[in-house]
Formats: sequence, C-alpha cells, structure tokens
Amino acid sequence: MSQIIVVTSGKGGVGKTTTSASFGSGLALKGHKTVIIDFDIGLRNLDLIMGCERRVVYDFVNVVNDEANLNQALIKDKRVDNLFLLPASQTRNKDALTREGVERIFDQLTNEHNFDYIVCDSPAGIEHGALMALYFADEAIIVTNPEVSSVRDSDRILGILASQSRRAERGEDPVKERMLLTRYCPTRVASGDMLCIEDIEEILAIPLIGVIPESGDVLKASNSGSPVILDSESNAAQAYSDAVDRFLGEEVPLRFITEEKPGLFKRLFGGKG
Repeated sequence: MSQIIVVTSGKGGVGKTTTSASFGSGLALKGHKTVIIDFDIGLRNLDLIMGCERRVVYDFVNVVNDEANLNQALIKDKRVDNLFLLPASQTRNKDALTREGVERIFDQLTNEHNFDYIVCDSPAGIEHGALMALYFADEAIIVTNPEVSSVRDSDRILGILASQSRRAERGEDPVKERMLLTRYCPTRVASGDMLCIEDIEEILAIPLIGVIPESGDVLKASNSGSPVILDSESNAAQAYSDAVDRFLGEEVPLRFITEEKPGLFKRLFGGKG
C-alpha cells in the first residue's frame, strides 16, 4: 500500500519544492519506488529542479482529464533508480484538479504501479491545489523557516490537516505530522535574528524530522536541475539524507545546528579555518 506524503507550508518560498525533490530522491536512493507529484498547477517548478523540463509532454491535468494515461505522463529519473515525476500543467488553473480525478490517479499509482511512496509537492497557502494535496495525505512534512510568520502559517496548516483531510472526514488515525526546518543559520539564531529550534518546537508541537542549514548549495543545485541531496559534499544534502533516515525510523543525531568555531589560522589571520 502506497504512503501518500504531502510536503506543505502556509508560507511561500520556504523550500517546499526543494524539499520534495530531495526527499523523494532520498527515499528512492534507499530503494523505495517513489513518485513526486507537482500540485502547483499553472506554475510548475518541480520539473526544473529535477532537471527534466524538456521531457514533459503530458502532465497531471492531462491524466485527470483522460487526455493521456499515467504511463504517458510519468517521467523516470535518469540518475536515481525507482524515482519518477508527475509534472504539473503550466497552462491550466488549479481548479482543473478534481477530487475524483486525483483519487483515481492515486489508486493507479498504488495498485497498478506499486509505488511505495507518493510525495505531493503542495503549493503554498490554502487555495484549491494545496487543499487537494493535503486532503489525501497519510503523512505530512511541514516545511518552515525559523521566522515568526513562517511558523505561524505552518500552525494554520496543522489545523487544516487535523480537520479537512480525508482521514479526519473518515474518523481514521490522523495524518502523521513532522516538521522540517529549512534555511537554519546558527550564527543568526545566536544573534537573535532567527528563532531557535526549541522555540519552534514549542510553538508547533510536532516531531522535528530534520534541520537543513542555510546554504548556497541549494540554489546552485536548483539552477543546475539537480536535487541538492545528490551533492554528497554539501551540508544541506547530508541534512536531507539524515531527515530521510529519520522518516524511515532510524535514530540519527541532528547536525549543523551549532555555530562553527573558527580555526586558529582564521582567528590569527582572518583566513579560512
């Protein structure tokens, strides 16, 4: 039975699509057959980050509207075995998604294609596309930055998950919620410019699955069409890999959450430590 994971937040620009690409890739790297679905109808950025924008012929809405079948629309990743993408449409609006159509696709991905994980890259906020992605979730990764507005908006999303998901409607076990903290900079936390991990955990009161450090490697990877998790030398990649391990039940200590002390050379001469 496939697990449906929604990657969501209340605020835009916090790193949802980056997280969807890296988290889905990480699951596939661990041997799990994984598909990432772009729910951001009308914009479509996931295919750019995954580096397959030129291979998009049919999209999510084409399949919902029976204009193409799922085999025609799924794009197999060339770098990672077991990884597939279902891209969004750039020419339709978000109302093109219907609950019945999305459910039918999920059923096919589960029963005909035997995916282990279906990762849904949700648009920001609480409009139609976002609510559609949230509705079917078994698990949710709430992506937030260490700033008050981002954390407040994430708390709003938790309320929607608790009341408007399919699991809530059916009286089933609630959606399993985890928090992923992105763009974390210990130096700025120490200076009071960012919220600390403990404050965010107290506000949201859900398990922390990972802390992704602020890193130029993320933008560099996105611009090159490669999920940052594939850059094994990057701190951000290692943090995403750790988050995937925790999701899969492993106990992995948090890294990159304290200030790096400058080395002797840097303290004496101002060079790199």
